[in-house]
Amino acid sequence: MTTDIPWAALAPLILLAVGFVAWVLMDIIRADSVQHLPKWAWAIISVISIPLGGILYLLLGRDRGR
Repeated sequence: MTTDIPWAALAPLILLAVGFVAWVLMDIIRADSVQHLPKWAWAIISVISIPLGGILYLLLGRDRGR
């Protein structure tokens, strides 16, 4: 029994996730400072835990003083 994965249906979600991670990483790189953790830790969390890591960074780690 084979399971056919509908790649055409998943492609937009995959592209959205990759774009979100790229956007979060660029925000981390460009930020003068971040809160609660060092930049490298936020980057690792964002890449490992898609999309929760990026959402956590945007809510908790992003320095709103910019």
